[in-house]
Amino acid sequence: MKVELRGRLLALTVAMAAAGLAVPVLAATSAADVARLGQDLTPTGGEKAGNGAAAKEAMIPAWDGGLNKPPAGFDPSKGYADPFPGDKPLYTITNANAAQYKDKLTQGQLELLKRFPTYKINVYESRRTYAGRPDVYAAAKAEAGSIDLAAGGNGLLNVKKSQVPFPVPKSGIEVVWNHLMRDLGGSLVRYSASFPVQTNGSFTPVTRITRLLYTAALENPEPNRIFYYLNETTAPANAAGELALVHEPVNQVKEPRLAWQYNPGQRRVIRAPELAYDSPGIGADGLRTNDDFNGFNGAPDRYEWKLVGKREMYIPYNNFKLTDKSLKYKDIIGQTNINPDLLRYELHRVWVVEANLKPGKRHIYSKRVFFIDEDSWGIAHADQYDARGGLWRVREAFGTQLYNVPVYASAGEAIYDLQARRYLVNGLTNEERPVEFLKKLKAADFSQAALRRIGR
Repeated sequence: MKVELRGRLLALTVAMAAAGLAVPVLAATSAADVARLGQDLTPTGGEKAGNGAAAKEAMIPAWDGGLNKPPAGFDPSKGYADPFPGDKPLYTITNANAAQYKDKLTQGQLELLKRFPTYKINVYESRRTYAGRPDVYAAAKAEAGSIDLAAGGNGLLNVKKSQVPFPVPKSGIEVVWNHLMRDLGGSLVRYSASFPVQTNGSFTPVTRITRLLYTAALENPEPNRIFYYLNETTAPANAAGELALVHEPVNQVKEPRLAWQYNPGQRRVIRAPELAYDSPGIGADGLRTNDDFNGFNGAPDRYEWKLVGKREMYIPYNNFKLTDKSLKYKDIIGQTNINPDLLRYELHRVWVVEANLKPGKRHIYSKRVFFIDEDSWGIAHADQYDARGGLWRVREAFGTQLYNVPVYASAGEAIYDLQARRYLVNGLTNEERPVEFLKKLKAADFSQAALRRIGR
């Protein structure tokens, strides 16, 4: 009977595809796998167990619930206090000893070690601090068994509140959807600075106010939406007042990204369909694409997504030092790379996903390799290749557990352009106001009328 049913489903799928109709994929998470959440798996799908004494480096501990409360005396105006102040580097990886550790390094990391004498990787004790909010856990388990991929993997079906649609992924596109949907704080207002660094090490900060609202935080969200995003540039003077608004659809093939810009010189709001894919990112001086932001964002339809597997890798983790409000930007940004003594790398398990450009599709990156943290589903590292297959840009996200929310997010990121011999730093907050999490935002705050109001 089961064989006959599968045959009918296959025939129906083929017929729908031939007719040009959307073909749903069977739910990726079985009842047996859903039952594992909170048992041998974390509530969001990571392996609870550590890597064990039999491992070459038995450094990855078991997950015990993570870090979900701030330490005594936590003061956001001073940054995120390091809960592990006594930790010292266990060892440091440089170009001289990189061969010894290459099985746990990315091609991008190896290239940065080779090119820049000041780039190094300080490896610390691994600490699995990721913790999410109870509602994030509950929605992941409640919906995992019913969420499907839309045709071609370009969207999701039956998703309501879940921000981890595939906690036990079976394909590369499922891992990527976990990254795209993951919680970054529900609703927030963030004050940050970006720095396109010149070859001589000089830089001019580009400061911004970012408002972000996930539809999972709303009672009655409009359909086919992940989040609303509004970016306000506040400096330098020649860019101050520029605004960008995005309504992010779940399925961007069915409904392309909705984006608008406000130009203070013209004092008008215009549609901005170019704020997607490989068009240049705002305030980045040509050093990143729009879909580079946050590791990867937007529609996945231009790539074939291959799940390479899960590996143990050295990735930036628990970068509390980088949030210190007493630091000045000149203390952080060096000529060729971020000050490595402010960064912390740990051994963690990551999902490795390779994206290859589909025939007939256009993008400046022919291949992208993503290394995605198993606990938070955030892209910790990305290696991106040009049309000739050469390594072009290397991205590192300096993840940190923001224990007062709680949420695991980036304390900043760097994108190294190996061809331009320059790099871009995004998202630093050291000289800015603290992030305001769980703000009382609503969809109306992200309307075209709101864009005009803020602009004027």
